[in-house]
Amino acid sequence: MGLKSRLALRFLLAFGVLGALLFIPAGSLRFWQGWAYLAISFVPGCFAFTYFYKHDPQLIERRMQFKEKVREQKHIMTFVYIAWLVAFVLPGLDHRSGWSHQPLWITIFSQAVVFGGFATTLWVAKVNRFAARTIQVEPGQEVISSGPYRIVRHPMYLGACAMWLFTPLALGSYLTLPAFVLLIPLIVLRLLNEEKVLCQELSWYAEYCTHTRFRLIPFVW
Repeated sequence: MGLKSRLALRFLLAFGVLGALLFIPAGSLRFWQGWAYLAISFVPGCFAFTYFYKHDPQLIERRMQFKEKVREQKHIMTFVYIAWLVAFVLPGLDHRSGWSHQPLWITIFSQAVVFGGFATTLWVAKVNRFAARTIQVEPGQEVISSGPYRIVRHPMYLGACAMWLFTPLALGSYLTLPAFVLLIPLIVLRLLNEEKVLCQELSWYAEYCTHTRFRLIPFVW
């Protein structure tokens, strides 16, 4: 199967899985926050992947890899996937049961933050063509210190954390926020192990760390 077909299949599969996690627990398609979240997640992504398919298909190949090569990362990502699945079921249950009574402005603001987090991950992919989904160092890979990498060493994780923290609010469910917060320590473990691998295998990465002090949160950590 060619890259274009695999990309389309993966895109449809992701849309179907996320839609099922949102709407089956909700028990209804009249969950407008779920539709808005799907639009925020997939419409920009469709345009972005079309762009990358034309201009950098190798980046698409890297982003489609899921099999981790580092043993520690395999364990971490197993917990991430489990926590992610559980967390995304909860807002739909909240919608069905009416647990949260959240102001509309918080929902809209949170949807904007989710969009901003997603846009950040796309910016990172544009700047760093070696931004693979798995932790690995490839032949010819260089340290990237421009764009968002001037601010923090892991800007893609920063965008992902913003998305996850505001996802329950974007879905109108502030009561399920703790479930999404639990994903953040797993990301911290992942990036710490990633830095260990990069310092060992990627030339000049240790020096880059001395210039860009903050890992994830500007001026904090």
